[in-house]
Amino acid sequence: MNSIQLTNDYVTPTYNRMPIVVDKAEGYYIYDKNGQKYLDFTAGIGVNALGYNHPEWVKATQNQLSKLQHISNLYYTEPSAEVARKLCLHTQMEHALFVNSGAESNEVAIKVARKYGHQQDEQKHDILTLTNSFHGRTVATLSATGQESFHQFFGPFTEGFDYVEANNIEALHQKVTDQVCAIMIEIVQGEGGVVPLDADFIKEIADTCKQKDILLIIDEVQTGIGRTGKLFAYEHYDIQPDIVTAAKGLGNGLPIGVAILGHKVKDVLQAGDHGSTFGGNPVASAGANVVLDTVTDDFLETIEEKSAYLKQELEGLDGVESVSGLGLMIGVTFKHEKAKDIVLRAKEEGVLFLTAKDKLRLLPPLIIDKAAIDEALACLKKILKTEQMEVLK
Repeated sequence: MNSIQLTNDYVTPTYNRMPIVVDKAEGYYIYDKNGQKYLDFTAGIGVNALGYNHPEWVKATQNQLSKLQHISNLYYTEPSAEVARKLCLHTQMEHALFVNSGAESNEVAIKVARKYGHQQDEQKHDILTLTNSFHGRTVATLSATGQESFHQFFGPFTEGFDYVEANNIEALHQKVTDQVCAIMIEIVQGEGGVVPLDADFIKEIADTCKQKDILLIIDEVQTGIGRTGKLFAYEHYDIQPDIVTAAKGLGNGLPIGVAILGHKVKDVLQAGDHGSTFGGNPVASAGANVVLDTVTDDFLETIEEKSAYLKQELEGLDGVESVSGLGLMIGVTFKHEKAKDIVLRAKEEGVLFLTAKDKLRLLPPLIIDKAAIDEALACLKKILKTEQMEVLK
């Protein structure tokens, strides 16, 4: 039996999978079991920041695997200590708590916020998020997610969450009460359709948090680790969060998540308040150190350059209605075609894209070069031209 049939028979069907059995990958290309080559503009949904088979990352993880694959957090390891140091120095924050995924990172942020609020007032436990947001698939992070489509079947949901209309400053102030302990936002709403927040709205949230001693949590699970042209997306704006969550690109393919804690909350959690068996795994951390050492200021400048070029070329394609996003996190809407149809057509042309709501979502590895960008653009141009000719017929 082949892998597709085995998966369909034995794996719970929580994903709508492409009929591709991936066998190997190199750089920003993946190959199926038949040797078919695909240009990957998905990066494992924003995970493979350095692409596939990055030599330094492979060397670091293999070396660590041969020394120590796992040890409990009752002991110390060098790789996780180094990742924590680098993240804290860059963000000017003070502590890092490691877990395994983005949803778990957001769970940590929620727990820190709740305990911080409880230390001030037992009734200060509410957390505001935004409509159209996405923060994970655990019960608590589903509760934090501001999309009704996710609030089905799994109730009752965790209490203490309320939602503010994105970019609505008046609605923000109406929702802020004495019971609010934190506001959690994505700088770019990824699963919500690659929608950046307005700069004025971001500043108003940050100012409100500072004035009312409310924690500012920035969910950088998808936007972090260079994706938007800064190590973290909040750096595009003059704000300083209290908690930053990250995952995806930090691991470059191995599971890792982290909540980075600022001065105000660095000592909120104490021994026994949280735990993660695999959090800070030495192999994943060894790889994360390579990612952080690679995503330098010079590297980040190349992302902004590639982003500007890609956006400009996309906007110039016949059939494209709008382009949104930051850095190499881009959403495209079309005048006539549906994004999901574009994805299927592109797959036949050897290019892999994603969707986010009604948009085509582009999340290529950060190492993507101009030639590969032009290859993806040529694919889209061909599809749109073909669609237009079929309409004329």
